[in-house]
Amino acid sequence: MDKVKFLPRKIFVLSLLTITFLGMGCSLAETESIPDSQTTSCGYQIVNTYPHDNNAFTQGLVYYEGDFYEGTGLNGRSSLRKVDLETGQVLQSINLDDKYFGEGITLFEDKLIQLTWKAQTGFVYDRESFTKLQEFNYATDGWGLTHDDEYLIMSDGSDSLFFLDPVTFEEVKRIAVRDRDQPVKKLNELEYINGEIYANIWMSDRIARISPTSGQVLGWLDLSGLKDSGLIFNRDAVLNGIAYDHQNDRLFVTGKLWSDLFEIEVDCN
Repeated sequence: MDKVKFLPRKIFVLSLLTITFLGMGCSLAETESIPDSQTTSCGYQIVNTYPHDNNAFTQGLVYYEGDFYEGTGLNGRSSLRKVDLETGQVLQSINLDDKYFGEGITLFEDKLIQLTWKAQTGFVYDRESFTKLQEFNYATDGWGLTHDDEYLIMSDGSDSLFFLDPVTFEEVKRIAVRDRDQPVKKLNELEYINGEIYANIWMSDRIARISPTSGQVLGWLDLSGLKDSGLIFNRDAVLNGIAYDHQNDRLFVTGKLWSDLFEIEVDCN
């Protein structure tokens, strides 16, 4: 299918009143989390569009062998699920106890690992059966999760990324994320892609590309315009969910409560 090209732009709404109401929440939150930057910002092209459950409060996304593993949030609605890429059909799922607010997930050595938000508790599951194998604890909020084949990498909504031992789940090190000399806060869902950490920024349409050694932002992906216009009034329906097909070099993104999941190509022209 033909690719649809989007470059970073400002979206002008029909009336000043509408702009005011829409901007009060998301714009202020983005300003607080993302500093003014001269770091390179790239746009995107839509390669394919796939169906996505618009009831899924997406907190984590992983691609593996043709399917997605997705972690969803909200108390009483949190789950871990396996989802068919082409149809969006949930093939397998397990619900978390109502007291848990599910967060980021990653797949490490054929085990699915899932964080929770405030409970400081994580879960380890067998990938094939979804049998819970282990619980573990950590000392901060749980937001995003990925790995670099050596360590788990976790965000907690601050400007820090935490590297955890995948066996003991103890913190090994942490890095502060900076765009030049300014902190980048509200780091959310994570994906490790070709030696870089991609991070959603909560309440933002941008993804940061981060050096895992220095914490410096190497570049930005501006995904403005990707969110369905019907969700523009829903402050919860934010961009959140990054997955990468390493074998075929495909990048996927979606958002909380979005009805679509997109395969995109980065466009820096």
